[in-house]
Amino acid sequence: MVVSNLSPAPCTSASSRVHPKARPGYGKRSVPAQLQPHEGDFALLPERERHIAGYIDALPDGAAMDIKSLARSQPLYGQMAIGSALRALGVAGHLRHVRCLSGENGQVRWVTRTFWSRTARDNEWWNAFLAAEERDPAPQEAAEAAAATAPEVPASVPVPAQPLVTTVPQQRIAEPEPEPESVPAPVPLPVPQATDGRPSPAFLALARLGRTDSRLALSAADCAALEQMAAEWFARGVDADYLTHALTAGLPASVDSPFGFVRRRLRDKLPPRLPASTPAPPGTPARRLMVECTECGAPGRPEAFRDGLCRPCREPDPA
Repeated sequence: MVVSNLSPAPCTSASSRVHPKARPGYGKRSVPAQLQPHEGDFALLPERERHIAGYIDALPDGAAMDIKSLARSQPLYGQMAIGSALRALGVAGHLRHVRCLSGENGQVRWVTRTFWSRTARDNEWWNAFLAAEERDPAPQEAAEAAAATAPEVPASVPVPAQPLVTTVPQQRIAEPEPEPESVPAPVPLPVPQATDGRPSPAFLALARLGRTDSRLALSAADCAALEQMAAEWFARGVDADYLTHALTAGLPASVDSPFGFVRRRLRDKLPPRLPASTPAPPGTPARRLMVECTECGAPGRPEAFRDGLCRPCREPDPA
């Protein structure tokens, strides 16, 4: 049942800011074969999600899609609201966060992209699309080249006024999880260690958690006890920003035991090791595509996600 409210949604407020571009290879990527924009594209979304969806849809490919950039570029919603809206847009089928391992000559890096679809897509469509992207990365490279030359656009991208529509969500039918995929033997990476008496990168990342979010403030003893677990994340190819995001995303209203909470997330959300690479023709970059959970940022194969969410975020532990 659909109930309409004829009061229009607010348009994006005027601002002199321009929306920043992402670093080369990162940012927004529009999926192909979309219809032309229409004022009813996001009519079934709640007001906040409709507003943010209209703003994102008008951004060019290559625009920064991190929460801070989106919150700075439009004045109506802060970082927490933007994060919640992105999660809702992922569940609604409009976006997927994807990490792509790319590089050549033994040098690899993780590139984070946000694939955007004006039309809501189901899980099967996203899985098929991402599988095709992994097989043929050429469209990604073309999008990167276009993004590198695209001019910056004002952050005040007008969103057409639309009637406020609320919907009664349909119940989703649970589907069985696929069996875990077997991967080749991992290639161990060096674990960052403390040097010259200075704290290790893992210790520093843990120590800074409390400054990022006071609910995860750890003592020096806590950091030392968890240092080896955090170092294992670094050994699997992530950096301090990635670790911090995974540990602080989607926090409950209060955390009674920061030490126990962080220890559990370090264990449960440990990213996979990079698979052993196979010889490739000279000049061919090595690639592996993984989806990021829209809520916590944990990576995994596309088929392990439903509505853009990993299993722990879809089925949180009872309080």
